[in-house]
Amino acid sequence: MTKLTLCTIIRFVTLALFLTLFGASTALAQTKAYVTHAGGEAVSVINTASNTVVATVPLASVPLGIAVTPDGAFAYVTQLGGNTVAVIDAKTNTVIATIPVGLSPVAVAITPNGAFAYVTNQFSNTVSVINTATNTVVTTVPVGSTPSGVAITPNGAFAYVSNGFGSSVSVINTTTNTVVTTIPGMVGPTLLAVTPNGAFVYVSDVEANVVRVIDTATNTIVDNIQVGTAPVGINITPNGVFAYVGNVRDGTVSVINTATNTVTTTVPVGLIPEGLAINPSGTFVYVPNSGSDTISVIDTATNTVTATIPTASQPVTVAFATRTPIGLLVAQVQELVARGVFTQKQGDTLIKKLEGTQTKHNNGQTSAVCGQLGAFINQVNALINNGSLTTSQGQALIEAANAIKTTLGC
Repeated sequence: MTKLTLCTIIRFVTLALFLTLFGASTALAQTKAYVTHAGGEAVSVINTASNTVVATVPLASVPLGIAVTPDGAFAYVTQLGGNTVAVIDAKTNTVIATIPVGLSPVAVAITPNGAFAYVTNQFSNTVSVINTATNTVVTTVPVGSTPSGVAITPNGAFAYVSNGFGSSVSVINTTTNTVVTTIPGMVGPTLLAVTPNGAFVYVSDVEANVVRVIDTATNTIVDNIQVGTAPVGINITPNGVFAYVGNVRDGTVSVINTATNTVTTTVPVGLIPEGLAINPSGTFVYVPNSGSDTISVIDTATNTVTATIPTASQPVTVAFATRTPIGLLVAQVQELVARGVFTQKQGDTLIKKLEGTQTKHNNGQTSAVCGQLGAFINQVNALINNGSLTTSQGQALIEAANAIKTTLGC
């Protein structure tokens, strides 16, 4: 497949997902980035501390989407040309299973409990539901025309599927695996991203040069944000404050403030930026430029490109290893916000403290990490004392933070 052909099929496909990938370890591991290569027919593994490729997993038949089980044990990769999903053992970086699905699978997302993987089949107009325990398709859900992107809400209750030619988004109830509503009003929806609190879904509309904002409470479009030309990749920072959007025909990334739903800046990157992803701490955005065979690394503090990584042919999707203990703590806080246990503001305060912890860890500042974790524990105790958290809810967060401190020798 040539670069021109890949760009052409963006109208139908979503080429990125933001997801987690790391084994169940108690160590504070450095973050890894996983990249699918449509031209190189492989998944490469990048050490983000050095921004170098440290491993390559050979695949076939145009790998595009990738998602990983929450325990970090397995990666699921769609193979567009083979009508299959490859399952990679994350410890050995080898393919251990190949699952037949529908025609031209594009994107994949895994439920928060890790039990099921949802795969969009663009030329079957369906979503395959894979049982990850048996690696078999247990049901197939009819959706709109040429489904491409899929994103699952933080509580795992719904899967949102963009229908490229259907000019709509289908909402699947993951308990019954039926479409409960279809949201119209789009032209060429591609990738989707759900805010950490589950309140909104941001959808890139490649034909309209806008990002649609869906209110998940009403399943209606509540805003339309003008971005660059042909937006595809979209991801939201862990604190929910900013959305980053890759514009494939501009060679730029638009930065959206989610409070005002306005573009605050535009960052030039490489040619045909596609399935971008934000690292677990929210400090960097990795943008695959399939027309340049590079990854642009954007510092979210300055919104400037601070590194450019050469890669194999046609990098299209980036995914991160977020299964670090600190990342797990962030996920726990996000779940409490999504459940309405406490407010987004309270959650953001805790997440900001944890983001600072991860950054200091990545910089080797162990003493500072210990101090940040202590401050996090103090904030959790304050939330328990004012009734925002029950003792059991707060204790779960405190025990996780103390476990990290023990590992570090604090």
